[in-house]
Amino acid sequence: METQKIKTYKEFYQLYLKEHSQAITRIFHFVGIFLVFVVIFYVIYSGKERFLWYCPIFGLGLAWLSDAIFEKKWPSTSRYPLWSLISDFRLFFELLIGKQHFQSKN
Repeated sequence: METQKIKTYKEFYQLYLKEHSQAITRIFHFVGIFLVFVVIFYVIYSGKERFLWYCPIFGLGLAWLSDAIFEKKWPSTSRYPLWSLISDFRLFFELLIGKQHFQSKN
């Protein structure tokens, strides 16, 4: 848990990576964001906007599930919901291009 208020996104992202260091947690986050993109593309292709409600279920649901089950805690990063959402997508793309790894090197 953080001891002082985070002032910059750079500080936040370092905490985010620390709190999401287990491979299984990163896999759940990655799959959740991937499924968000699948739903968005499906909605665009099919025109069935009613399926958009799956986005928060996949994106947040899998992330929260992995945090609760595997990290066994509620991440302190949840106090910064917008930065947390941005970080979920950032981690997804960094995992995709190989800048981050599923197994943290901490």
